[in-house]
Amino acid sequence: MTVIENAAAAEASLDPVRARLLAELSEPGSASTLARKVGLPRQKINYHLKTLERHGLVELVEERRKGNVTERVMRASAASYVISPAALGAVQPDPSRAPDRLSARWLLAVASRLVRDVGSLITGAAKANKRVATFAIDGEVRFASAADRSAFAEELATAVTALVSKYHDESAERGRTHRIVVAVHPSVSDDAAPPFTDKEQ
Repeated sequence: MTVIENAAAAEASLDPVRARLLAELSEPGSASTLARKVGLPRQKINYHLKTLERHGLVELVEERRKGNVTERVMRASAASYVISPAALGAVQPDPSRAPDRLSARWLLAVASRLVRDVGSLITGAAKANKRVATFAIDGEVRFASAADRSAFAEELATAVTALVSKYHDESAERGRTHRIVVAVHPSVSDDAAPPFTDKEQ
């Protein structure tokens, strides 16, 4: 996985043709082979490949000589890509602007910060050839009512606060601070029932 933190690289990856080329280049290919798959002239494919290569999204695998032409075989630099909110610069979401744990917009801002921070850690760890120590829980819970959901949130907050109080050590000289993100939101699916609203009892 590659984390895209540069705005120009993000723009390049979001172009529909280039996004298609990135998908096709999960296996090595040349402008000629891609032109046949995508249905565009080879010259146009070459233009898009050069843009992707300039931003490090594709890489050269080999060069093949065919008569008077040198064919460049490329492949995507990663199996998947994530665009970091850092690519948005000053307009990236900031949870500190409106801290409200019951707000969906605040949850989205927190999630955006999570993508930005973990993306930055992954990029730094890859350069240092190290791993990042992380932990996550992902699951679902079905609430019978909005009241049950609210009670669950309060109990969860109490449990997390107790754990933080138990393990947090401000005086640990060699300790390292970790961020905790716990979220609850309605599951998203095509046949999902409308979520409970705060007006429900």
